[in-house]
Amino acid sequence: MILGITAIVLGIAFKNQNIAFMVGLAFAIAASTNFPALLMSIVWKRFTTAGAVASMATGLFLSVVLIILSKTIWVDILGNPEPVFPYKNPAIISMTLAFVVGIIVSLMTKEPEAEEKFEEMKVRKYLGIGAE
Repeated sequence: MILGITAIVLGIAFKNQNIAFMVGLAFAIAASTNFPALLMSIVWKRFTTAGAVASMATGLFLSVVLIILSKTIWVDILGNPEPVFPYKNPAIISMTLAFVVGIIVSLMTKEPEAEEKFEEMKVRKYLGIGAE
């Protein structure tokens, strides 16, 4: 119910916005949240669960906040004179910081068991051997 009501309220609030641009913002949120954790878990042996959680939380929070502070919402919807965040799409900033936070947190934490399993998973990831 809450999600449905939220969707209706947001739909009414954004009725005069370009739908293609709004879809781009949704992809910016998804990319900032998921891409850094997915890529680092595939290619980096030292990437930890704590790093993944921190990376995803940072990407989600930062992308949503920067969208709110951008011209699209801050000026067009809320009626403020100038945006706090100068760009229309936050992905270049939020995705980069999600990578940085994931790396820092992973370097600060250790998961020896996950590091051991990384090599055997590499064969499965690249070749599919043992994935049956």
